[in-house]
Amino acid sequence: MRDRVEDSSGLVLRRWAMRDAVSVMTAFADPLMRGQTSEPVTSVQAAEQWIADRGKEWAANSAFAFAVVDGDDAVLGHVSVGAVNRRHSIGWVSYWTTATARGQGIATRACRAVASWTFHEAGLFRLELGHRVNNPSSCKVARAAGFTVEGQQRQKLEYDGVRYDVELHARLATDPESLGT
Repeated sequence: MRDRVEDSSGLVLRRWAMRDAVSVMTAFADPLMRGQTSEPVTSVQAAEQWIADRGKEWAANSAFAFAVVDGDDAVLGHVSVGAVNRRHSIGWVSYWTTATARGQGIATRACRAVASWTFHEAGLFRLELGHRVNNPSSCKVARAAGFTVEGQQRQKLEYDGVRYDVELHARLATDPESLGT
């Protein structure tokens, strides 16, 4: 499987590397990002561990994480396909962008690119993703990347003692890219 993907606009998805540790630490320092990991990423060492864990998942064929970078190799975000279920050919898409990269369509382009990669390279058929219902920006990303709304999962996530409903989206290998819009 290729571990580097480039879209037509020059956006690159590549495997995370230890040289990205400061970028990862900086991204997770953003208050919007702090709840996105099971362990806090507040030091270079913690960022290196986060990157190493992504590599272990890739080696185990259980998840495929990509740094989303521009033509100068500056980290703009992250996109991954995790919770890979080979029996049913399913994966779970997650993504984030750095504070400076938000609002530029980068997450949408990264999700489109990882979906294409997953269907053609990783051999999966169905991709799922979910977002809190109070996050309309993430919903726009999912729809623009071709993911169709399938339903709502009540009170699925908990952050700081508050439970949130999650809207579930999915994309099939047979779906046209624009289906979710």
